[in-house]
Amino acid sequence: MKTAVLGPAERTDALRRMAERELDVLVVGGGVVGAGTALDAATRGLSTGLLEARDWASGTSSRSSKLIHGGLRYLEMLDFALVREALKERGLLLGRLAPHLVKPVPFLYPLQHRGWERLYAGSGVALYDAMSVSSGHGRGLPVHRHLSRSKALRVAPALRKDALVGALQYYDAQMDDARFVSALVRTAAGYGAQCANRARVTGVLREGERVVGVTVDDLESDDGNGGFRSLEIRAKQVVNATGVWTDDTQGMIAERGQFHVRASKGIHLVVPKDRIHSSTGLILRTEKSVLFVIPWGRHWIIGTTDTSWDLDKAHPAASSADIDYLLEHVNSVLAVPLTRDDVEGVYAGLRPLLAGESEATSKLSREHTVAHPVPGLVVIAGGKYTTYRVMAKDAVDAAVHGLDVRVAKCCTEEVPLAGAEGYHALWNARARIAARAGLHVARVEHLLNRHGSLTEEVLELIENRPDLGEPLAGADDYLRAEIVYACSHEGARHLEDVLTRRTRISIETFDRGTRSARECAELMAGVLGWDQKQIDREVEHYEKRVEAERESQLQPDDQTADAARLGAPDTVPL
Repeated sequence: MKTAVLGPAERTDALRRMAERELDVLVVGGGVVGAGTALDAATRGLSTGLLEARDWASGTSSRSSKLIHGGLRYLEMLDFALVREALKERGLLLGRLAPHLVKPVPFLYPLQHRGWERLYAGSGVALYDAMSVSSGHGRGLPVHRHLSRSKALRVAPALRKDALVGALQYYDAQMDDARFVSALVRTAAGYGAQCANRARVTGVLREGERVVGVTVDDLESDDGNGGFRSLEIRAKQVVNATGVWTDDTQGMIAERGQFHVRASKGIHLVVPKDRIHSSTGLILRTEKSVLFVIPWGRHWIIGTTDTSWDLDKAHPAASSADIDYLLEHVNSVLAVPLTRDDVEGVYAGLRPLLAGESEATSKLSREHTVAHPVPGLVVIAGGKYTTYRVMAKDAVDAAVHGLDVRVAKCCTEEVPLAGAEGYHALWNARARIAARAGLHVARVEHLLNRHGSLTEEVLELIENRPDLGEPLAGADDYLRAEIVYACSHEGARHLEDVLTRRTRISIETFDRGTRSARECAELMAGVLGWDQKQIDREVEHYEKRVEAERESQLQPDDQTADAARLGAPDTVPL
């Protein structure tokens, strides 16, 4: 398979091809489930299209806790099937499908009661490890271990001595969720899927009862009258994989859905690495759920909350109360408390939960459901990031049933994502690659863990333009070449796409990326054909976004935070 390029020309060509002939499967929604569904369909030999109204992973799939995990807390809920399934997927991703993007991460669970708690929690973690190994894909991670208080404080000196009597340490995995989706889309495109972001579905085409396609606005076009170019895309099966927007997109067919999706808001804080002295992540119990402190390069991610959200879905806002909640709970175990001044970044995401009888979102199901509400339409909703591949398989199985023809079975368990092939060999040769490229080995390691074997494409840009080997102003972790590459190869169309998803500058710097914005926009302009007016517009939009987010984080509740966040318009009005 040749790795696909998702540049401006390729996007235009994909829309043209989708409109030219009827597809077997058209997937609506460019998050992890939609991208995974497109890959599943394409690798079964089906002609496949993938549409996303905004940017790849711009919703829930770029705003998660960035963990690939079995869900240790679901063991306590006796949801053994979900945990077993997720642990198998974790093992596949670590060992075969995406070793360049998914990495092991240790977590320390402080014990606060002597005797019974060690037995109770230790039994749960032992079962977790045993289920991982029994899945056949769990041998790559160390098993858990019991620690005394003194040993726990040696690996996590940041903890208050009176906050624990001992601890357990176990392993899970983490990834950059938005980059993972980008790799999924490129992999699907490499197997023949036609993929276009910034392409909004505006309606459903029907012949009698049957759904036969959709109408789409190309949000990067101009129809000459101040509007967008519209087109029709026909497909034998349309898959609705729009997450928290499921009920909204279901409304287009004027049919009552077979289930409802509720949004649960989770917020995360990002603080510098030196604010918490620890060599391991932390997992803490709260009265509502669990709290993670997750290693993230030169930073920590602290999250999450779990509250019902029925306001704007595109830009969920973190309120001052949300931030105080996280700081209060993490400070309950830290010897040196964190303050608002320590917070570099804040982000909020929405979990798509299947609505049940319980009013508490933390009690709603993380299981997924597939429905075929009308002929020609499949709906997939619920689930968790880790099990995206299983969700995709189930969605395509349902679509294939509707095609009524013989189609190959799912093979994505054997399909590595773009950048995975050859990653380990390149990692072993990283010092030689660094010497050849004239970069520090730490730079090459950074590139390999973001791009895998596709790092060679980034280095080729630097070879042709040595100035791209310099770090980006205000965001030293990233090279200028990565900004250009995001537009030429990874489908970035706007400044926000690059600063918030292709890189994580928006949450990893105290200025939230405003110092890097103009240089970044100027680099993008060369690929996307922007003039100075467009550069200025992109920078202005981004600065207004940051200003609105900061203002929302000062508000006391969800309603006022939402109103403040909506003070900044979208780069492309929807």
